[in-house]
Amino acid sequence: MKKLVLAAIAVFAIGNSAFAQQEVKFGPKAGVNFSNISGLDNAEMKTGFHVGAVAEIKFNEKFSIQPEVLYSAQGAKFTYNNSEVKWNNDYINIPIMFKYYLVDGFSVEAGPQVGFLTKAEQEGTFGGYTGTSDVKDNYKSVDFGVNFGLAYDLSSGLFVNARYNLGLSKIGEDYKIGNITFEAADHKNSVVQVGLGYKF
Repeated sequence: MKKLVLAAIAVFAIGNSAFAQQEVKFGPKAGVNFSNISGLDNAEMKTGFHVGAVAEIKFNEKFSIQPEVLYSAQGAKFTYNNSEVKWNNDYINIPIMFKYYLVDGFSVEAGPQVGFLTKAEQEGTFGGYTGTSDVKDNYKSVDFGVNFGLAYDLSSGLFVNARYNLGLSKIGEDYKIGNITFEAADHKNSVVQVGLGYKF
């Protein structure tokens, strides 16, 4: 939560200072996630959510930058020995979206994203254990990705967007058994997001 507050303050500070001469709008945003982990055998999409704040800095009618701070519930699910297992990985994500308006209200967007892991849990029956276990130590604390999406802004201030987050970095930590180090599997985040928000 502390990271989320500090990140939100940073986003609003950018909007109020460095881009004070531009048109700046702020607002809340929330939506649904359809997440998966690429490279994980038999993995299926898991439904989650995201919620946070946006700040759009508009330079002219065509171009803008939109930094965001989002709490995002991600992960994946898969079947192991006829039992469903879920990996619940939550992040504080900070995407910086570069937007181009094709027509009034309708834009395409793309940009980088950094995420900070806040929770990683394994839920279900796996490895002889049934229940929910904390597996945060198995994951890297920072994740990098890139987003691609579409958005539509209504004149009332409401907006909707659909976005795909392509993970660029491995999410797992390397581990050691004795003096031997094993490299983490090539597992990366993959998230489809559909969101709704309001900009003041």
